[in-house]
Amino acid sequence: MSKNKSASGQVRIISGQWRSRKLPIHDLEGLRPTTDRVRETLFNWLSTDVRGARVLDCFAGSGALSLEALSRYADYARIFELQSSAAKQLQQNLQTLKCETADVINGDSLALLAKGNPDKGFDIVFVDPPFRKDLASKTIALLDEKQWLNENAQIYVETESDLAQLDIPNTWVELKQKSAGQVTYRLFQYQID
Repeated sequence: MSKNKSASGQVRIISGQWRSRKLPIHDLEGLRPTTDRVRETLFNWLSTDVRGARVLDCFAGSGALSLEALSRYADYARIFELQSSAAKQLQQNLQTLKCETADVINGDSLALLAKGNPDKGFDIVFVDPPFRKDLASKTIALLDEKQWLNENAQIYVETESDLAQLDIPNTWVELKQKSAGQVTYRLFQYQID
């Protein structure tokens, strides 16, 4: 792992109440914020569903996805991040924005998801794990098995384009899929049989 540096990059919020705000992010190994172009496409897909939603960001990294959702008036975001320096930066960025409707939890996403959801479910879930670590399918299985999803929840999954297989439960319907460079991103909807 590379040495933790002071904030050496930025993430820009595209739209909403914090439109065009640039927030610092740490330069950490494996951190690859979702590009502006991909985020713009994703939030066009989600356009009518973000306001008032409960959001779960499983591998926050820079927090670009959850911050964008909160900027667009999501009611609440629970943010999981493994690297402590990235989690602290996320907490600082939320304080800078005076946002009190998000919780940053520093910990292993799979372990946190495996405990199950003690709370209300989530309407929008972001699954954007580090590439080539076999985390996407495991995360998807835990979201489905441990009742993290509200009915009709939408789940965004971003993976490397050359991923051999992505295991999707029968209760998930693919709504959209696109690729950009080495990234494939999909939007699913959770539908109870």
